[in-house]
Amino acid sequence: MKKTLAIFGLSAMLVACGTTTKTSSDDLATSNPIETVIDITKLIDDKIPVNINPGRFTVETVTYRLPKVVQGTYSVSDFGKYVDTFEAYDYNGNTLATNKIDTNSWTIDNAKQLDYITYYVNDTFDQETTGGIGGDAPFSPAGTNIEPNNYLLNLHGYVGYFDSLKNSQYKVDVIAPADIVRTSSLQLADTKTSADGSVMTSSYFAPRYFDITDNPMMYGKLDVEEFQVGDIKVMLSVYSPNGIHSAKSMKDAMQKMMQAQKTYLGDINSTPRYDIYVYLSDGKAGSPKGFGALEHHTSTTVVMPESMSSKALDESMIDIVSHEFFHIVTPLGVHSDDVHYFDYNAPTFSKHLWMYEGVTEYFATLFQVDQDLISEDEFYGKIMDKIGTSRGMNDSMSFTKMSENVLDEPYASQYYNVYQKGALIGMCIDILIREGSNGNRGILSMMKELSMKYGKNKPFDDDKIMDEMVAMTYPTLRPFFDKHVIGEMPINYESFFEKVGLEIGEGQIKTNYIQGNGALIVTGSQENGTIFFTENVLGNSFWEENGAMPNDVIKSIDGTAVTIQNANSIFQDVFSWSEGQEVNIVLSRDGKDIVIKKALTPTFTTGNSLHAKADATAAQIELRNAWLKG
Repeated sequence: MKKTLAIFGLSAMLVACGTTTKTSSDDLATSNPIETVIDITKLIDDKIPVNINPGRFTVETVTYRLPKVVQGTYSVSDFGKYVDTFEAYDYNGNTLATNKIDTNSWTIDNAKQLDYITYYVNDTFDQETTGGIGGDAPFSPAGTNIEPNNYLLNLHGYVGYFDSLKNSQYKVDVIAPADIVRTSSLQLADTKTSADGSVMTSSYFAPRYFDITDNPMMYGKLDVEEFQVGDIKVMLSVYSPNGIHSAKSMKDAMQKMMQAQKTYLGDINSTPRYDIYVYLSDGKAGSPKGFGALEHHTSTTVVMPESMSSKALDESMIDIVSHEFFHIVTPLGVHSDDVHYFDYNAPTFSKHLWMYEGVTEYFATLFQVDQDLISEDEFYGKIMDKIGTSRGMNDSMSFTKMSENVLDEPYASQYYNVYQKGALIGMCIDILIREGSNGNRGILSMMKELSMKYGKNKPFDDDKIMDEMVAMTYPTLRPFFDKHVIGEMPINYESFFEKVGLEIGEGQIKTNYIQGNGALIVTGSQENGTIFFTENVLGNSFWEENGAMPNDVIKSIDGTAVTIQNANSIFQDVFSWSEGQEVNIVLSRDGKDIVIKKALTPTFTTGNSLHAKADATAAQIELRNAWLKG
């Protein structure tokens, strides 16, 4: 998963019956699949019905659950709270007694007589607010959407599991109007069209419940493009509600990026098909507010603002999708028992989020300079941004302790640091391995060795993996782990940059149009409902050159009035502004309007930058080249 931080925290998802037999043991699940029907054509009050036919049980009571937490996310989603009218029926069509034992779980009595269960599912997007439902709404790319133009079918939001049958096979029928586009990474087994041609039933096969959660679908008015990256067929499916972007317009950037990733990864095993689902939010009521992506073994689901320019969207997609694709290395290829035997209702978490998310983020950053997608200076800028952000969080918190307790405070609010300090931990390990091997090995080669030893079907021991890493690389990793990953000592990054002939110095650095002096240049007044500039506006060259002053109220941007309520959405757009873009801003100062109407010029601020040392030795330069272009 990769989340993008919100700019503001101002306010801070047919009846079936049968006679197959299943027992109450995971080990004894039969080859007869659990039959599931999701009927989009029977949409009622923005909810769609789901029917589950599990076959016959040999026990009196069974428990059915929807996930509390899904893999790849590190927060509580509680998909059961989006379920209405949960009912169970026997083979004579009579209702059976059910009992909702918690938010996500129902027990069913007289289970030997159970024919099927049925319920309605509401989507999560309609329930989202800026701060979520009590702050715990599902992360948008893991959520669900139900509307005539788009159905985001993250199946874990619709289909649950019986405690005793998580290893059983599933047959999933999705009934939908025949004229809408449908894409899925789940294996398509069959399609049937109604006699009048208006309705199509698509039947999918899943080997076990994990595959239900691991294979999203998207139905609706989609734009789909297919392209080849080596031996991988990539399907890019885009929903842009106002038609601002298309799969065709995004295809070239995605293909170039994924080809570079494939080249960088080399011989790491991949997949014959990879799906990218993109939902572009227009910011209206019922649209998603959480931007980022959720990874799966062979796909990723992305949510981003539709209002972004094509250039800014391409740049963001490169960062986000490359991160998700690199998850084929870890945790998809290298993971612990907690991941392999994931408990959707009472999950435990590995100590190694620094590896799952941090190393993945590091790869997604490093490969861009390795494959000449960005310059060395741009790469250094990304590293400095991560250092700055990580130091603004709890820089002395044990990463292993935070990882194990990520659902609870004070650790949950530090989760974003896995993309910052977690990536920097990966960088430091990479440099240590490069140093120990005279540039011949790096963290990617270590992860390849771990992939060969473990792979997707064999988990590692959470308490022993660091010892294994040290044994297969160099002793210098042991004190680094003890002090900076297990321990609470902040990392002295300058000592690592010294090894590769780099240094940090103050100077003018390029920035975006929403920051100055390393901080946001705007804040809000709850009392007045307005957004205004802070002193930091003077540290942003574009705004300073155009006469903006501290305390200026931002009345409108490109014709849209700016308020506390819409500030997060608007300044997400400002964050993605690009040079040459025409903008029209109206400010208010002492009751008078000030208009800034012009094309955007490059903007700079003062801060620390990472650059090559003038007196770097030949050995340092050689090690740097191996690190960046290894």
